[in-house]
Order: sequence, then structure tokens, then C-alpha cells
Amino acid sequence: MAVKEEVYGFFIPTVTLMGIGAHKELCNQMKSLGVSKPFIVSDKGITACGLTKQICDLLKDGMGADAVVYDETVPNPTDNNVAEGVALYEKSGCDMIITLGGGSSHDCGKGIGIVSTNGGSIHDFEGVDKSTKAMPPFIAINTTAGTASEMTRFCIITDTSRKVKMAIVDWRVTPAIAINDPLLMMGMPPALTAATGMDALTHSVEAYVSTIATPVTDACAIKSIELIADNLRPAVANGQDVVARDNMAYAEYLAGMAFNNASLGYVHAMAHQLGGYYDLPHGVCNAILLPHVSEFNLISKLDRFADIAVALGENIDGLSLRDAADLGLEAIRILSADVGIPASLTELGVKTQDLKIMAENAMKDACGITNPRIPTLDDVIGIYKAAL
Repeated sequence: MAVKEEVYGFFIPTVTLMGIGAHKELCNQMKSLGVSKPFIVSDKGITACGLTKQICDLLKDGMGADAVVYDETVPNPTDNNVAEGVALYEKSGCDMIITLGGGSSHDCGKGIGIVSTNGGSIHDFEGVDKSTKAMPPFIAINTTAGTASEMTRFCIITDTSRKVKMAIVDWRVTPAIAINDPLLMMGMPPALTAATGMDALTHSVEAYVSTIATPVTDACAIKSIELIADNLRPAVANGQDVVARDNMAYAEYLAGMAFNNASLGYVHAMAHQLGGYYDLPHGVCNAILLPHVSEFNLISKLDRFADIAVALGENIDGLSLRDAADLGLEAIRILSADVGIPASLTELGVKTQDLKIMAENAMKDACGITNPRIPTLDDVIGIYKAAL
């Protein structure tokens, strides 16, 4: 019998440091890369809370390095951010990039890095593996537990002219070194903790039902869901709970391992349009859309949604497969409500008249390729409507 050849990649940083105090190893990691002049990409919020200065002081005290800082990154980083960052990076004569923050900082830094070595503009790299040259040495220091951009090959940048989020999927933008220290996450407010945590849950759920899921990504996704079920509520309730913070850091990283290799689905394809069109927070959009897209996908993966129910702590003993799968969806809805996610897109200002153009763009998004059920344009519009 002929065997169909199928080859799956697995992408991950060369080095990842995790646990309480991990960020204090930054200088040793820089020395191992043979670099000395860092370019830090962060945002005004990170600077205002003192984390940018904390890292700059660490670099100065530990290796005498004077960092150049670009902290103009906006929550949904734009092509303009990347262009500004590239200009400053090239002018400053830096020899490596450090990103400090959540997904916005990491994505912006990835965009700056890939353009600085490959030339052109960030628009040239939309799609899969469009670069031909490596980024500068790259360390990502994470301060949120959600996007996993500190360890993935995904880079999402808003095209301001089209009001579309460009999905750049390129193994060369994977950071060389990722640092996840819960001490840097303690200051996240409850709303951000909730949004980033639900973002991580979305990554795991979409990766688990992806058409290219593997036993390796399955293991990462299910363990991530279990950790989120046990730790997101406590982290939202008490941001100083270092155990919950640490476990959420592991959860989001495992979710990243899952989707970095199994990819995503229509939750992300649709959420990207909400972010690009309305400049809405990515994690909140994912959280609102997740149960609606999952309901659409349900018939294609009943057994997997039943597994998700169990990972979320539900008892499915004696239930039919369909009822067990439904329980998984209900558990997602309850968790989202418990941590204070808005109930609908209407609360975020989304208008019915914009749904068609967003649905058309969603169907062009690379994340939709691995969705387990193939939607029509009317299906996508219908999911948006259900989430209003």
C-alpha cells in the first residue's frame, strides 16, 4: 500500500528562559550572541510603568551597554511604526534587537528586523516565508501571557492604507532567545490579564482543531488549556499571585508552541479584520469570536471539542459526543464571562455595514487555511452577526 508523504515542521526559539527571575539572565544571553549595542522596541505603557528603564539599567550595569529605545509602538503595530523603527535602527548603529512587552512590541520588532536586513518595506513580506536574509540577533522579553509572539514565526502588522492586518509568517522572524519572567507580568491590570489569557486559550483551541495538528501540537494545546482553566481566573482576581502568573506564562508559551506549528483558524482570520478596521484589542476580539467560530466548526471536530471540555475541567461522563462537545463551548463562554470579557462586538462599536468587507478580507487571511470547516462568505458574515 502506498504511503502518502506528509512533512510537518516544528519552529521554536533556540533558547527559552522561563521562571521567576529569568530576565536577569539577559546580559549573559547577549554575551553569548556576541553583541553589544541593543535596540529596544517597546511602547509608552511599558516605559511609563518603569520596565524599559529597568531593562536599560540591567544592560548598563551588567555589560556597560547603552541601549537605543524605540517606544512608539501602538497596540496594533502599523507599517508606519516599522518604517520609523527601521530608520532609527539604521541610524543608531545597533547590532541586535530586544523586544520588551507583549505581542505589539514583539511584532513591531520583528517587522523592524526583517526590513532592516532584507530591505524594501514591511508590505513585501506579507504571506509565508517571503524573506531571504536573517534578522539581526533577536531577544524577546515577554511581559504578558497571551500572544506568544516572543516565540513564534508570526508577525502581524497593520497596513494603514488598507485598514488590514498583514499576516507575516516567516521562520526567520522567530526570536533566537525568548524570556518569560512572571515578575515582569505582575503589573498587568485585570482587563489585560483577561484579554491576553483568552488570546492564549484561542491559540490552543484553534491549534487543537487545526487541519495540520500533530501529536506534538496536540500535547502542547491540551496542557495549555488545562493550565488556563486552573490559573486565568486567579491571575485576573489577584495580579500579585505569582504562582498563577507563572503558570499562565507556561500556558501561553505552550499555546504558542501549538499554533506556531499547527497554525490557527477563522477566529484569528476574523479578529485580524476587527483589529485592522477598528483598531480593537486583539485578545478581546478573539475571546468574543471564539465560541461563535467554534460553534460553526463543531460538526467537523466533535471529538476534539469534547477533549477541550475535559481540559477545561468539565465532566463528560455519560454524555453523548455531541453533548460533550457542546459542553466545551459552554465552558469557553463561562470562562470568558468570569474574567470580564465583553459579551458582544456591539459593545466594541462594530457596525453591521462593515461586516461584508471584513468577511471578504477574513477569507483572504492566511490563518483561515487550516480551519477545520470551510466557510462561505455568507457563513463568515453570519458568524460576525452572531457575535454582535
